[in-house]
Amino acid sequence: MSNFTVQDRQFMARAIELAARGTYTTDPNPRVGCVLVRDGEVIGEGYHQRAGEGHAEVNALRAVGGVATGATAYVTLEPCSHYGRTPPCAEGLIKSGVVRVIAAMVDPNPEVAGRGLAMLNAAGIETSSGLLESQARDLNRGFLSRMERQRPYVRLKLAISADGRTAMASGESQWITGAQARADVQRLRARSSAILTGIGSILSDDSSLTVRSDELSEYVKPSVGERQPLRVVLDSKGRIPANAKILNQPGRTLVVTGPDVSLPESVEQCQMPLVDGQLDLSAVIKHLALNEGCNELLVECGAELAGAMISNKLVDEMVVYMAPKLMGNLARPLAVLPFDLMSETVELELKDLRQLGQDIRFTWTYKESR
Repeated sequence: MSNFTVQDRQFMARAIELAARGTYTTDPNPRVGCVLVRDGEVIGEGYHQRAGEGHAEVNALRAVGGVATGATAYVTLEPCSHYGRTPPCAEGLIKSGVVRVIAAMVDPNPEVAGRGLAMLNAAGIETSSGLLESQARDLNRGFLSRMERQRPYVRLKLAISADGRTAMASGESQWITGAQARADVQRLRARSSAILTGIGSILSDDSSLTVRSDELSEYVKPSVGERQPLRVVLDSKGRIPANAKILNQPGRTLVVTGPDVSLPESVEQCQMPLVDGQLDLSAVIKHLALNEGCNELLVECGAELAGAMISNKLVDEMVVYMAPKLMGNLARPLAVLPFDLMSETVELELKDLRQLGQDIRFTWTYKESR
């Protein structure tokens, strides 16, 4: 790894800051920022805003009229080397006259995977990577998960009472948490590629699972625009009502059923295999990554599906909103996990804790030994 200077770190930190502006809009592409520097001064910068539009390098070069002779380019992800919906960014950098390119990380996309840096090297441009790599990876954990594991980064979102309950015995659950927590859920929805739920939640709550822009903060709202994540309903037996709200919202709703279930032609359906009478969750998750291009998947569901997702080790992160109220021992638990022994318990690691109004948001991941 190269010996990076303090200035190198500062400019790459700025590139990462720029990349984060695409959090809600670049899907299914990664979030990427680029800063062009000459003689210690920034001469141009840009970030990838939307799939199909200019990449970060293109936007940064546009700011300098395409000419960056003698400059260093700081990019949060290795410049692409292939023709997609846009020309290769490595080619654009070569033509611009840059003499050095520093990438925070190598692109795990098999179509790139070192080829971009190799193309730059072949043109006589000095290259290096690994600067602020952990920050760059964190920004694109969904894209990296899809490329490296062939599955999205999965967040399980749950709202609980102080005694760990998610719904009354009847299924009633609106509203456990307050307005600030619910607005934060809208932020999670807005950054997700898809939102997944089970048919039980649809039958009990008739949820729409849309991004409600009126509940988003003024910082997030302008970025989101009219984009709606893909909505996915797990419905092995095809019980979804024709008039379910989720089927009549802007954007797409995909209903995943068992192999022998047929739904009306007006419903977008995907048939998946069953395991012990239930949908093969691993196959569903993989399908969403490989066939739907899902980087980040938000799961909003009841206790049974939550337990199944956890048991099948398909959850990367749990976001739990706890309200200051008691719902009683007859109410439904956070997740159906029929453990008998302490050795069966799942250990979590607290990544973030903050108060939202009267509610508390916990962000947990699993300990590395999992």
